Amino acid sequence: MSPSPQTKEAEIVMDPSLGYNASTMAGQNADKVYLFMKRMLDLLGSFIGLIILCPLFAVIGILIKIEAPQGSVFFRQVRVGQNGKEFHMYKFRSMVANAEDLLEQLIDQNEVNGNMFKMKNDPRITRIGKFIRKTSLDELPQLWNVFRGEMSLVGPRPALPREVENYTSYDRQRLQLIPGCTGLWQVSGRNSVGFEEMVELDLTYARERSMMVDIKIIFRTFKVLVGSKDAF
Repeated sequence: MSPSPQTKEAEIVMDPSLGYNASTMAGQNADKVYLFMKRMLDLLGSFIGLIILCPLFAVIGILIKIEAPQGSVFFRQVRVGQNGKEFHMYKFRSMVANAEDLLEQLIDQNEVNGNMFKMKNDPRITRIGKFIRKTSLDELPQLWNVFRGEMSLVGPRPALPREVENYTSYDRQRLQLIPGCTGLWQVSGRNSVGFEEMVELDLTYARERSMMVDIKIIFRTFKVLVGSKDAF
């Protein structure tokens, strides 16, 4: 895990009687406090969000079923979390039921550079799917992943296993952090930002993360949530 800003900027003070670097210990303690507060924010935010958004979940679920009754309301997909641990991430289903099987036919039409697949006019997306993806409503079920501790409200985008297979050792640094529902990538252009730029944004977040940074990203997310031209 990347050191906190407090660790980098602290003055080096050696205490011979203790036999350790006091500034390093102070930085580690500050990081533990931050991680504890971050988890508390995740638990509180995800719990309140799941309760308040229940009616919206029901409406979206009904609309998905009306358009495609043969498919499920939720889409469960394996993603790579912190330190390479895989987990099942939840989203509202925005594509046809056999979307994963059709991916191989579309892979050469990828519109995003690097180890990601994005296609603006993806034929697999349903009509309700276009709306919930445009407004990022399809991401709301990830609050359950946050509540379970598999994700955080703020962090790097959770990668697919096939993406991670092509990661360099430099790229893998982003896996040191717990993935998030939102992050610097989402509020800095999202799909208009290529993979290499996304990695740099994630590493910038790793260096500068704090409760204030997390809260700022959450508020910036609300601003770009509805009608973002970069969401597809």
